[in-house]
Amino acid sequence: MFGDFLRRLAAPGPDPLPSEDARLALAALLVRVARSDGHYAEAEMRRIDRILALRYGLSPFEAVALRGRAETLEAEAPDTVRFTRAIKDAVPYEDRHGVIEALWEVVLADGARDHDEDALLRLVANLLGVNDRDSNIARQKVEARQG
Repeated sequence: MFGDFLRRLAAPGPDPLPSEDARLALAALLVRVARSDGHYAEAEMRRIDRILALRYGLSPFEAVALRGRAETLEAEAPDTVRFTRAIKDAVPYEDRHGVIEALWEVVLADGARDHDEDALLRLVANLLGVNDRDSNIARQKVEARQG
């Protein structure tokens, strides 16, 4: 279903993705982070829906539909690098901190931090060009909002 999309992500020196594809890549990355601990909780799904609705001005129905497409894409994608490369190309550096905050929101949505989620988030932040310090600041902001 998403074979062409994945081929475009894997192409050497791909062109920047259209905004709809960049949305799908971010949504799939949010799903990947949520699934990384082996438990994809309802709270994580609701948080992803909320993030997508707020970030892209989607209705609740549209956000759920985008998450559904992202769940399928995430399951078919062999690695995380494809998503991060697409996001890095589509999102200016100063806005990537918001992406990291969104990822931390998903990690913390179920009330528990897992080693696998932390490890994946460290990798993703690095692939997006965001250092550990800034990722930790993003996590602290999310914890303060939730807390």
